[in-house]
Amino acid sequence: MTTTDSWPTLQFGNPESQALYGTTYEVALENLLKTNTVPFGAIYARSGLMDPAVGMVRAGGGYEQPWTRDATINSWNATSLLAPKLAANTLWAVVEKDADGKLRVQQDSQQWDQVVWVVGAWHHYLVTGDREFLARAYEVVTNTLAFREQATVFGRSEQYGLFTGPSFFNDGVSGFPAPTADARESLGSESTSYPDVVSGMYLSTNALYYAAYTRAADMADVLGVPGDDHRGKAAAIKQAVNQYFWNPQTGSYNYELRADGTPGVYQEGAGLAFVLLFGIADEVQASALISNAQRMTWGMPDTYPHWARYSDAEPGRHNGIVWPLVQGLWAKALAGRGEVEEFATETRLLAELVRNSGGFWEIYNGNTGAVDGGHQGASGVLKRHWASEPDQTWSATAFIDMMHTGLFGMTFDDRGLTFTPSLPSGWGEVTLSGLRYRDAVLTVTLRGTGTVIRAFAVDGSPNQVFGVPASLQGHHTIDITLNP
Repeated sequence: MTTTDSWPTLQFGNPESQALYGTTYEVALENLLKTNTVPFGAIYARSGLMDPAVGMVRAGGGYEQPWTRDATINSWNATSLLAPKLAANTLWAVVEKDADGKLRVQQDSQQWDQVVWVVGAWHHYLVTGDREFLARAYEVVTNTLAFREQATVFGRSEQYGLFTGPSFFNDGVSGFPAPTADARESLGSESTSYPDVVSGMYLSTNALYYAAYTRAADMADVLGVPGDDHRGKAAAIKQAVNQYFWNPQTGSYNYELRADGTPGVYQEGAGLAFVLLFGIADEVQASALISNAQRMTWGMPDTYPHWARYSDAEPGRHNGIVWPLVQGLWAKALAGRGEVEEFATETRLLAELVRNSGGFWEIYNGNTGAVDGGHQGASGVLKRHWASEPDQTWSATAFIDMMHTGLFGMTFDDRGLTFTPSLPSGWGEVTLSGLRYRDAVLTVTLRGTGTVIRAFAVDGSPNQVFGVPASLQGHHTIDITLNP
């Protein structure tokens, strides 16, 4: 467990920015590194790779487990940089051995998007340079992808070249339109109780498969593994996603493709973020989907618009409602595209949600900003109104990532850490101090506005690389001046 002395600090020169963004960043660190960092649990040590002396990150105040997607998103967003040993332990906590002793991502009741683990594992390597971790991760990745390819449920459709199963993290039926569910959602809350969801294909899940195959190929390149065929499989997935999900009439990507070929012309926030983040959308598609994206008053919704069985008065738990998880992914994607003011808007909305609600909750009402778990599942003729759980970890790491990846533009590779900042107008000068990167401790200051770097200096000396090498050691200052 880390101590507050080892946490970075974020300081804005503008008092209003400090009160909103600086304070929210501090609350987010507390959420991740204190509230939701829990001791090692032997029940999760199925991989044989966890360190009993190191804790792990749980999913949140209402969820004691790490879970595959939560462990991954939190490591990708923040933990791998801020607490590398904690991140590794958390990633290993969702890995198990099969009957033959081979490592794979855990096979629980929500297997459809488990390949998200590959994204987190590759990012962890880029941040830490830990080749021993990478070698074991590559074993997990190859075994897991092979298992999913052969699966008869949540496996690959030969007809479409896409993977079946629900959309990323939408384990509830409220995330899916009719005829998935009638007005009473008579088969219950679990999305996997509905055959057309199980056999359907969804944007976010297939974008994750493209990323998983791509990162598996990257791992093989680093490790010098001959004959790896993952890159070719990635290319096929990318082609299929653009063939079956891109909609030139709407200038965006559809949400779903049913087994009979019927498209679902709806919007999925995480799916749109992923096609941008993973480079599935080309320049024309990326510009179009950003322009045409539908937001709610309080940010990018999970799925949109309301299905017929939901409304502004009763939004679905996964429909027409705001998850900070999705806001974070969308903001990361916007910043990566240089959409500074759009990034600023999504970041401001999350910071205000946290300030107004007193913490990082799981879900918020997209119209009012109230803490709201949404509706889902039948109870007589009424849908159950769910709770929104407190201290949701990936809500907190979403904001941390807005600062690290969005504001400061941190990008990691084998060579080191580079910066492509997005400093919105009116935010003022900002300094991130005490940031630990491998064997270095950095103090990074941004001045100006926008994305164009006018001057970049390390310890006072001009630097044209706009970054630092992975081999850097000790304490260093980085000063970045942006136009104008």
